[in-house]
Amino acid sequence: MSSHYVYSELVTSNRDRALAAAIELLGTEGLRGLTHARVDDKAGLPKGSTSNYFRTRAALLDGVGDAMLRREVPVVEAALKPESADDLVDALCRLYDFMTGPNEVTTTARMVLWMESAANERVRQALLSGRAVMAAMLVPALARLGARDPVAASDTIGACFQGMFLQRFARSEEIDPRPLLEIIVRGALAPDTSAGT
Repeated sequence: MSSHYVYSELVTSNRDRALAAAIELLGTEGLRGLTHARVDDKAGLPKGSTSNYFRTRAALLDGVGDAMLRREVPVVEAALKPESADDLVDALCRLYDFMTGPNEVTTTARMVLWMESAANERVRQALLSGRAVMAAMLVPALARLGARDPVAASDTIGACFQGMFLQRFARSEEIDPRPLLEIIVRGALAPDTSAGT
């Protein structure tokens, strides 16, 4: 019985190593660097290990999407407990710093997948599902703070992050996220003055 559990844990560990290596390859070499053999080599796994867990390239990309989400959800969840507009702006700025700092390779890997999604419906749907998970955490935070349209505000923040990532990674431009996020958050939380007109 105990040997079965040891084997199961080893399999899980090797699978996670393969996914971590796949994310690293995507984020540093782009889609062309992502092959089962390269993942095995990067992860230090025996030849054929990655294909045992992910039979096809599509399955590997699915696994990568899930793994990225598992990495980031706890960070986003911890950040999105604001008590004021200032708190939310601060939290979003910290999140941006995390995504472009310690999480830079994973963020770059996601940008690579977004480009791939233009011609790959399966990748697109996986990324949209991940975005929906993030929105499910951000929308309630915006609603608690009194946003007139929390869904639209969440979409706008998401689009802003995508644009900032593009500038940061594709153009190598350093950007201060605070002024942009201040405009979005304060605009979303501003009182609706149209009712009286």
